[in-house]
Amino acid sequence: MMADQSSLLSQLSAPEPEAITATDNEIGLPARVILYNDDWHTFDEVIYQLIKAVNCSFDEATQKTIEVHEKGKAVVFEGSMRECLKVSTVLEEIALHTQIVT
Repeated sequence: MMADQSSLLSQLSAPEPEAITATDNEIGLPARVILYNDDWHTFDEVIYQLIKAVNCSFDEATQKTIEVHEKGKAVVFEGSMRECLKVSTVLEEIALHTQIVT
C-alpha cells in the first residue's frame, strides 16, 4: 500500500518551476530615464551630460534641462532597459539623480 501511495504522490506532485529568463527586448516594455532637479549642478553641466548620455543636440538637451528645472523632473530618454541603464550611468557620473521606470 505504501508503494502505491508514493507512486500516486509522485504523479500528483507539481513539477519544479522553471526560471523565466526573458530579455527586455523579448518582453517589449519600453523603459524611461527620469532626471531629477537639484541645487548643485549648473545648467551647462546638465546640458553637457545630457548630450554625452543621450547623444542629442544642444537645443534638445537645453529643453530637457529647462523642463527638469521647471517641473522638478523630466523623462530624458526612452528605450530598452539596457539603453536606459547606460544613459543613467552616464548621467550619474557627475552625481545627477536619475530613476529608471517601466
